[in-house]
Amino acid sequence: MKVYKILGLMSGTSLDGLDMAYCHFTEQKGVWNFEILEAQSISYAAKQQEELKDAIHLNAEALLQLHNQFGTWLGEEARAFIKEKQLEVDYIASHGHTTHHRPELDFTLQVGSGQHLANASERPVICDFRTNDVALGGQGAPLVPIGDQLLFHEYDFCLNLGGISNISFDVKGKRIAYDIGLANMILNYITRKINFEYDKGGKLARSGSINPEMLEKLNALKYYLLPHPKSIGYEWFLEEVVPIVDSTKDTTENLLHTAVHHICEKIAQQIQQNTTKSGQRVLVTGGGALNTFLIDTLTKKLGAETKIIVPEVTIIDFKEAMVFAFMGALRLEKQINVFNSVTGAKRNSSSGVLYLPS
Repeated sequence: MKVYKILGLMSGTSLDGLDMAYCHFTEQKGVWNFEILEAQSISYAAKQQEELKDAIHLNAEALLQLHNQFGTWLGEEARAFIKEKQLEVDYIASHGHTTHHRPELDFTLQVGSGQHLANASERPVICDFRTNDVALGGQGAPLVPIGDQLLFHEYDFCLNLGGISNISFDVKGKRIAYDIGLANMILNYITRKINFEYDKGGKLARSGSINPEMLEKLNALKYYLLPHPKSIGYEWFLEEVVPIVDSTKDTTENLLHTAVHHICEKIAQQIQQNTTKSGQRVLVTGGGALNTFLIDTLTKKLGAETKIIVPEVTIIDFKEAMVFAFMGALRLEKQINVFNSVTGAKRNSSSGVLYLPS
């Protein structure tokens, strides 16, 4: 039985940092299994965080420079991790960091040059998982549902609470998935105004109360009316959400409390609309799973019939990095790793580009 030994790299829209997950994957009679053997998160330095956040405003020359420099940095961090943990790594599978995502204009960009990464890490690299799907007319997102279906099939819904909330589930044998809307992106934006990276456990949010005007404006965002497949990026957040937050004069606690209720209302609506039986099981991962106030609020809005499962911390923190490692394994096997039922593309695809070190 062949074992794929792959290091997955993930940088998400919440800009928390780089997640690295060293995984083993095996396939037996069409069934895939995984194991996360080592994992580590590296927080971005303030300057690097600002560079990635503001990349959307860069000219072409500066953006390409960032793309290459970030690829080299990813490779250096991966090489150091491999050396420290003494890992046997066959491939690195990297998501990169999304700076531009406009599938309606036929482009998406994840910085972190695959060639620079491969050279710096001295390992073969599989990356650029989204471009092919966009070229096929798809959203290029979300991509994690392939892992949800093949590795977490015992759950009715897989909910990820990163910078953005997204969900995946089966409908008549086909995987459906889409970005629901906001999650940590708005919460972190609010806390950074008072020089907090995030609201640990949702303690600040729990002590606040709802601002009805802000909640009404957030709930009225036009994105929520769109049918799937659909996805959002940082551009949407800057254009549609930031003005609402910045124009609301209230305490940090109340802003956070209101945002949590908005996030949970929209998630609960989607789960309830797609519930087909009682006792549905919802797997919750991503940084938002550690926000106990958010989970408590979502539990109340869903009701006792729906069971929320928050897994062990390694799965919460590193599921996305692990799934991109898995997508790398599927790419090597030339198996489908992007579902057109999720993205709206012309067909399923086996996506990802291979770069060899030199």
